[in-house]
Amino acid sequence: MTYEQILFEIQDHIGIMTLNRPERLNAWTYTMSAELTDAIESCNDNPDVGAMVITGAGRGFCAGADIKDTFQARIDGKPSERPKHDPTDWVGLVRSSKPIVAAVNGASVGVGATMVLPCDVIVASESAKFAMGFIKMGLVPELASSHFLVQRMGIGRASEMCLSGRLYPAAEAYEQGLVDRLVPDDQLMQTATDIAKSFAANPSPQLRWVKQLLTQNGSATDLAAVQKIEGEMLQLAYNTPEHKEAVAAFLEKREPDFRNVA
Repeated sequence: MTYEQILFEIQDHIGIMTLNRPERLNAWTYTMSAELTDAIESCNDNPDVGAMVITGAGRGFCAGADIKDTFQARIDGKPSERPKHDPTDWVGLVRSSKPIVAAVNGASVGVGATMVLPCDVIVASESAKFAMGFIKMGLVPELASSHFLVQRMGIGRASEMCLSGRLYPAAEAYEQGLVDRLVPDDQLMQTATDIAKSFAANPSPQLRWVKQLLTQNGSATDLAAVQKIEGEMLQLAYNTPEHKEAVAAFLEKREPDFRNVA
């Protein structure tokens, strides 16, 4: 697939995707979504990639949906730019993929905020800003953000953010739990890639199983069911070459090599 609205490269086993419409503050489009989906799926299929980073080009991460090309086009009854092959469900894709770190630079508004909420870690630069601006557009949150915001921030803080639609500076977003790491602007990508590399050093099947457990069990209240699912997945893990390599490496007092297991 030829990418028009994102940049994609692989560095040191990390897939790096950069939203690339800087003249529009990387405003989201269906084309951008399809390209991100394709890049993530290619990373999932590539055994040389252990984790991913998503960031934005220029001075913004993503200023929300492109109002002219999405909202106004819908109101005017114009044909949508939505591709014939609709991109995979974003939340399902992110939560079932290899680890994904969001490196948020500048504005992260509307879908620019909701698209990073399912990521495994959100790193923000000090100049980043966040807003759930749907209420200002006469809309409501999407991409399961009404779930992830409550998980990250709690019901009161999530309510204030969604009902006010106001812009949160990065420091406040970090203080309230929306952001996992807050770093100086010039350390954003180094921090994000370092985190991704720490994930990529671990076995890929188990990384995705851990994500599956966190997704299924994060809001579960039936602890017996939680333990049952964990037990079933643990049995799968016991029989993997990655587990055998980890045990052998421990006994031989060396670092495990998960990338080249048989």
